[in-house]
Amino acid sequence: MTTTRSPHYVYVLRCSDGTFYTGYTTDVERRVREHDAGEGAKYTRGRTPVELVHVESFDSRSAAMSREYELKQRTRAQKERLVESSDAEEAFDP
Repeated sequence: MTTTRSPHYVYVLRCSDGTFYTGYTTDVERRVREHDAGEGAKYTRGRTPVELVHVESFDSRSAAMSREYELKQRTRAQKERLVESSDAEEAFDP
């Protein structure tokens, strides 16, 4: 029996108030829909709609969670530079 491991993602959203939210998921499209529907993280519930602005893919949950923590420690200016240097739509191809 062959098992396929689902990819693990770290994503950054730009909220309607201009703030950034960083999270972890195994299904980026579903998670963004949940945030927009007010069913995501408490932080984003009053800040919809959200826009996906950065995505990174990892082979392991551990690596993704470590990267999520790293991104959450960054300053707003550092996150802005990260977002400016990436194209989330191109980078995320499920």
